Amino acid sequence: MPATPLSIPREQITGLVLSGGQGSRMGGVDKGLQLLAGRPLAEWAAERLAAQTGQVLVNANRYLQAYAALGHTVIADLAPAASPAANALAEPYPGPLAGFAAGLDACRTPWLLTVACDTPFFPADLAAELAQAAVRDQVLVAMACTRSPDGHRLPQPTFCLLHASLAASVRSFVDSGGRKVRQWAAQHPMVMVEFNDTAAFYNANTLQELETLARQCPANGVEG
Repeated sequence: MPATPLSIPREQITGLVLSGGQGSRMGGVDKGLQLLAGRPLAEWAAERLAAQTGQVLVNANRYLQAYAALGHTVIADLAPAASPAANALAEPYPGPLAGFAAGLDACRTPWLLTVACDTPFFPADLAAELAQAAVRDQVLVAMACTRSPDGHRLPQPTFCLLHASLAASVRSFVDSGGRKVRQWAAQHPMVMVEFNDTAAFYNANTLQELETLARQCPANGVEG
């Protein structure tokens, strides 16, 4: 990896909103298009990400026109490699790592910053903090984490700053059946970056959690 400056300019970072999942815990609805204060979850996430990166991509596998209407380039998961073994492992929604692979394939900047569509109020300094750690420790992956009330570290694996050189690695891992972000990331130089605001990573996996998130929404007078 070449020598890096003391910080990573935002124009060198592409943002990626991960909206390609099944939404199984929401009854199979497309999670990123569920409304929060009248706006899709993915729109909230993209807006927050755009303030921290040079450009934004949205990873989605359904309702592509609806996602395109949010004003950002939409990319679907990559087709599996053309081999019998890979095709046997193919799944309709192989998880966030498939989004990582699609994002890195489409990324034209040195870095990719990933966020989950169902966590729209992630830290406003996410890019800055992950970039600072990546440069300081000269790593290829910087992953956000928080602390539980009893002090245990809680990784937030869908919130990662990834170097573009990892594109082939993540594609190969997904095609071989790998699904765990942390398992893949552990193969590379990485650092965990702790954020004190645990609430910023509150995510809406269910409709009930979406209702809870709505009560925290800035549009309702609560700071995000």
